[in-house]
Amino acid sequence: MKTNVERWRSAPEGGIILHMAKKSSPKRPLALDEARLRQQAIGAQLRQMFEEVVNEPVPAEFLEILRKADDKSDVH
Repeated sequence: MKTNVERWRSAPEGGIILHMAKKSSPKRPLALDEARLRQQAIGAQLRQMFEEVVNEPVPAEFLEILRKADDKSDVH
């Protein structure tokens, strides 16, 4: 009889969700399922971090450096 095993993984919004996975079958061992869940959780966290970084404002100091570089390139 196959039963479900509870697995925890990270949610994309940074929380934790409960995932139900079937126990390993002869075709796919449980270790592979666990590794896949870990990879999915890592991927979700990386996508969340990337979104946060992309949406951060550009620091004023960096914009000033870019402006000065543009000014110097316009002179030549």
